[in-house]
Amino acid sequence: MDGGSSSALRIVWLYPDLLSTYGDRGNLLILVRRAQLRGLAVEAIEVRSDQAVPADGDIYLLGGGEDGPQALAAQRLAADGGLHRAIDRGAAVLAICAGYQLLGRSFFAKGAKYPGLELLDLDSDRGPSRAVGELVGEPDPALGLPTITGFENHGGRTHLGPGVKPLARVSAGIGNDGSTEGAWRDKIVGTYMHGPALARNPALADLVLGWATGAPLGPVDDTWPGRLRAERLAAVRLG
Repeated sequence: MDGGSSSALRIVWLYPDLLSTYGDRGNLLILVRRAQLRGLAVEAIEVRSDQAVPADGDIYLLGGGEDGPQALAAQRLAADGGLHRAIDRGAAVLAICAGYQLLGRSFFAKGAKYPGLELLDLDSDRGPSRAVGELVGEPDPALGLPTITGFENHGGRTHLGPGVKPLARVSAGIGNDGSTEGAWRDKIVGTYMHGPALARNPALADLVLGWATGAPLGPVDDTWPGRLRAERLAAVRLG
């Protein structure tokens, strides 16, 4: 990782002390590695929940978490305002599970409804059952992504408003509601996929990197990610 050059790509992992389940830190590692493979200088910044959120990052990451930490994270991010300022200046965001939910208008935690950050036009509530297992979907064609694959483990259901588009249409698993998975607008994408998501979906990692750099990315060797994807997609087909 780069030592902190002002010209480096700044990737900010928000609140790892509250939102970091199911290997979601792997998304940070994947982005750093894929940037370095293109010869880009990278600065990885981990911001705990008692620290101010820098507004000058290029990519912001939010992971999954339990109800209590999720509610606390939403409250502190709203009070801080740094993430909103970063998005206003054009930063990209990848949010997973609880992090995805709290970007919306509202979510449920600890049996109560909490206000979200209102960065995505969606609301989340409790579903009739817990969604656990493999998650597969066909992405919005506008994103130019191949089939997505991940692991989900959540009790919520997410309802999209007209201000966002689904990340994908579900072919296996539940995602938002059994029909769609995740959401996106501009340079913000949210998903229920763990795995970590970017290890299974390197094209999604490159999409986010491209949003942040504003430039085309050269190809890299995806032999090993391709094998992982093939193995997980075959597991779903075999039931």
